[in-house]
Amino acid sequence: MGDVRSKYSEEFKRKAVEHSLTSEKTVMEVAQDLGVSYSNLRRWRTEYKKAGELAFPGHGRQKLTPVEEENQRLKRELADVKEQRDILKKAVAIFSKKP
Repeated sequence: MGDVRSKYSEEFKRKAVEHSLTSEKTVMEVAQDLGVSYSNLRRWRTEYKKAGELAFPGHGRQKLTPVEEENQRLKRELADVKEQRDILKKAVAIFSKKP
């Protein structure tokens, strides 16, 4: 059977990374102390350094800044308005035909 994957909470990952960054121990020692693999802790550190507070969103979701959220909302709204416009154009074309 397949291996069972461990799932770690966002809080655990964040604390593990912060501990590894502030500790005098090596990353390998911190990983052993916490019971996680060295490669996981290295990956978490890289992600944390790149994304900061937006790291570790979980379940494939992406954490967005308020500006990015607003941008996504506006794009969805624009797509809806374009669809409504296209439907209305077709309706006008259908109803304006003379029998």
